[in-house]
Amino acid sequence: MSDLNPRIIEFSTDHIPEPERAAFWREHYGQVMLRVDFEPASDVALKARNRALTLPGLQLLDAWATPARISRSGRYLADGADNVILAINRRGTAFVEHARQTCELREGEAVIMSGADPCAFHRASNGHSLTLLVPRVMIEAADVSIEDAVMRPIPADRGALQLLDHYASWLMTGSGEVDARLLNLSVRHVQDLLALSLGPAADMAETMRARGLRAARLKLAKSFLIANSRRRDLSVMTVAARLNVTPRYVQRLFEIDGTTFSAFLSGVRLANAHRMLCDPAHGQLAIASIAYDTGFGDLSHFNRSFRRQYGLTPREVRGDRGNGREPAIERRS
Repeated sequence: MSDLNPRIIEFSTDHIPEPERAAFWREHYGQVMLRVDFEPASDVALKARNRALTLPGLQLLDAWATPARISRSGRYLADGADNVILAINRRGTAFVEHARQTCELREGEAVIMSGADPCAFHRASNGHSLTLLVPRVMIEAADVSIEDAVMRPIPADRGALQLLDHYASWLMTGSGEVDARLLNLSVRHVQDLLALSLGPAADMAETMRARGLRAARLKLAKSFLIANSRRRDLSVMTVAARLNVTPRYVQRLFEIDGTTFSAFLSGVRLANAHRMLCDPAHGQLAIASIAYDTGFGDLSHFNRSFRRQYGLTPREVRGDRGNGREPAIERRS
């Protein structure tokens, strides 16, 4: 194993004695790194070279290998990872299996699989492939149906797929010279190109309009929660009804933003409680009253959440107002 830059790791069999390669590859590359079973062809000496790049919201694997079968099933599915897997066969003969379906990938073709379901990639000849793993929620947020796309071959001449392949290749070679903010933007670009590669329904204009609408709805949801955080009956259903969308859609809005509905609401309420505890005008209010007034219905839960958030108990904050600093309510959208 070697580091090509701070973000890319390369695995190769070049310096592993041939009798030890299969066992090493199964354990380190298969079980530890990718959480898959790896079985090389028994009649060919194993040779392989893999390069991996992992970023928030994206994992890329550029792999060259002799014939082998890679499968994800059984205990590996228990990790709860719900990724969309795009396999691009760059060279050689390969077969993909998913949910009792099998398809052959010709050179340049690609196919989508779900990482939450049993699946396998069988390389029948020496070959080269590029695999992308993206959280399912990020693709579904572009209003693309993963169920409809699974195991439907993507032709090699589809422009979005070719652009995605080139873009991913650039990330595998140039990411070490790109700062974190640009890399985050690149991840978003890859996700958009993946959505576009799945078919004509994922039109760029529609994708961008959907993203703009999601941003606006998330901002409305956050504003509503901030304005009504003291209501103890506030729920995902309440906000969904306000926005005229489903509760699951509201949850996805916050997941895409890197948080959850409950975590955001709790953060707003805790910030309001901290502000009241630091304000001498509320010095006569009991801590239980402050917890109740800011939307908490259980004092023990409030105390635990407050200490986890600020590292002090509510009583300690009230007794040391000189160091109590008013926290800002997070308003990302």
